[in-house]
Amino acid sequence: MEIFVALAEEEHFGAAARRVGITQPPLSQGLRRLEELLGVRLFDRNRGVTLTDEGSLLLPHARRALAALTELRRTGAREQFDGRRFRLGLAPEVPARVAAATAAETTRAGRQNRISVLTAPTATLLSETAAGRLDIAVIRHPSVLHGLAAGPVALFPTWILSPADHGTGSRHALGRLPVAVRPRAEAPAAYDLFVDALASRGRRTETVVVSDERAGLALVAAGQAVLVTADRTLTADGVERVEALDPPLPLRLRVVWDARRPDSESTARTAQLLVEALSLQAAA
Repeated sequence: MEIFVALAEEEHFGAAARRVGITQPPLSQGLRRLEELLGVRLFDRNRGVTLTDEGSLLLPHARRALAALTELRRTGAREQFDGRRFRLGLAPEVPARVAAATAAETTRAGRQNRISVLTAPTATLLSETAAGRLDIAVIRHPSVLHGLAAGPVALFPTWILSPADHGTGSRHALGRLPVAVRPRAEAPAAYDLFVDALASRGRRTETVVVSDERAGLALVAAGQAVLVTADRTLTADGVERVEALDPPLPLRLRVVWDARRPDSESTARTAQLLVEALSLQAAA
């Protein structure tokens, strides 16, 4: 593509070769390979070096592709200069304040240069951590860890959100309206534990699957569901909040990492700081 663009702009084989930094024979060979790949003739060589109609149509695409490659090189250079990113994964159920406190704690471990945060279901976080694409993750408990190391479980209080005009209040709405939940596949063991806890007092509980707590809150406001959340700030007009005490429905979170990796000692030290931050947030 560099050969194609250079030749289109220079309209001379020698000038294009000098611009690309090669001699004319490999320039001609490269152009021939590109034409074979695309299945079209790009230049008319009978009247000097001029673009064919097909070449004129393809030239803007080639320029955009080269611009994207240039930005890719620049991004790679910046990443190499800044050092490797610290990659933190967070389950979507982690409240915003807890997520912020956990991410900020990485600075104490000397990770202050570069950090990236991935919000994804617990099942995804576990596979990404095991594959080495995440350094540490905060997941829902219980979960099958597949050999990953894990810190202690932190329990976060939750609140029941229900329609304010439902009559008998949030506690009783649990047995009268379906509970908005995320898909079971995201964290099967944690999902089953939650549903079992709902049924522990003999309540018959139905569920409705939502993509996130925002969608769940919308259903609550519409009078169609109940939502259990650890986000102490989540509310809306026409929504009643009471703490989930009968039965208790704590959000269980823990920090996981791969202790089998070469840099496991450094990662374990960082994980311990995140464990402490999670415990402090749970007690706050």
